[in-house]
Amino acid sequence: MTLFIDFRTADVGGAVGSAKVLEIAPAAWPTMGPLLNDKAIEKRVDGKNLLFATHGFNVHRDEGVRALGQLDNHLRAAGKLSEADLFIGVLWPGDFWIPAINYPFEGDDAIDCGKRLAAYCARQLKSAQSFSFLSHSLGARLVLEAVKRLDRRARSVCLAAAAIDRDSLRREYAAAAKNADSISILASHEDSVLKLAFPVGNPIFRWFQDAGDYFQIALGYDGPPRPAAPPINAPWQIADRDDYGHGSYLPPSDQVAPPAPGAQWLRVADFMANAFNRQPQGWPR
Repeated sequence: MTLFIDFRTADVGGAVGSAKVLEIAPAAWPTMGPLLNDKAIEKRVDGKNLLFATHGFNVHRDEGVRALGQLDNHLRAAGKLSEADLFIGVLWPGDFWIPAINYPFEGDDAIDCGKRLAAYCARQLKSAQSFSFLSHSLGARLVLEAVKRLDRRARSVCLAAAAIDRDSLRREYAAAAKNADSISILASHEDSVLKLAFPVGNPIFRWFQDAGDYFQIALGYDGPPRPAAPPINAPWQIADRDDYGHGSYLPPSDQVAPPAPGAQWLRVADFMANAFNRQPQGWPR
């Protein structure tokens, strides 16, 4: 069973809702465990190192449950999480019935959920030992929005294929960078979504935000501007020969099955675990 914080009001699309905490067995989805009440939540998180993990854009609720649940199961089975650690999946409505056309508007939902997550941490999870975060794609905006609003420092942040401007940690989310002890990044030039689609959709989002500087490369494509100062860690650029596309970073969301030998997401899972545990990275090279 994996613990989830769910900000969704519908399985597909829908508005951002209040936080609900529940347990789900991804292999048995759509069967859900009970909603946890405040006392049960406080007991579960007391003294734990929390690792919040969220998906990206165009991921329905069931896809998020399967991908994040498998990641949790793998990290625990591989001994990457100890008894003192607790994985929490974060589900948010970054999708729509017609894929992709709403991308420029989903940044607002990610920001809203990030604000709500930070408030929930301060209100309900204050007995936890530490907060860490990992994300895929547009989930980076949710995570960084939460980190910049936390009432304590984040232990670690890991951003895979981040669909945000590459200088975001210097500008828009400079406050998040200052509030994190460690930031790890994975970027790939073989990511066609960030290479081709991000430069089209992101300027529209920034125009609605009146943010200026509309035409930037994605952080998850080329990494941060150099030199990158602490708390940003190197390395981050995946070699082109490894052929990591936008869908290579998380477990498959259409099924729950044992990892295929050599599956690309297993390397990413190791990278995420090392980031969380603040251990040296042996990949990418």
